[in-house]
Amino acid sequence: MSALSIRLPESLHKNAKIFALQEGISVNQLISTALAEKLSALATQDYLEQRAARGSRGAFDLAIGQVPDAEPDAVDRK
Repeated sequence: MSALSIRLPESLHKNAKIFALQEGISVNQLISTALAEKLSALATQDYLEQRAARGSRGAFDLAIGQVPDAEPDAVDRK
C-alpha cells in the first residue's frame, strides 16, 4: 500500500468526516472506496465506447430481425 497526501477544501474534508463516521469507516477508507468507484465508472465508460466503436447498424438489424414479434408477458406490462 502506498501513501498519498492530498489537499481538500475544508468543506469536502468536513463532509468526508461526517459520512465516514456514519458508515463506521475511516476517512482514508471512504476516499479509497470513492476513488475505486470512480475509476470503475471511467473504465466502464471506456469499455462501452470501445464496444460501441466495433458495432454496426447492419449487425444490429440482423440481430433485431431474429427477435419474434410477440406481446410482452403480463409481468412486463407494469
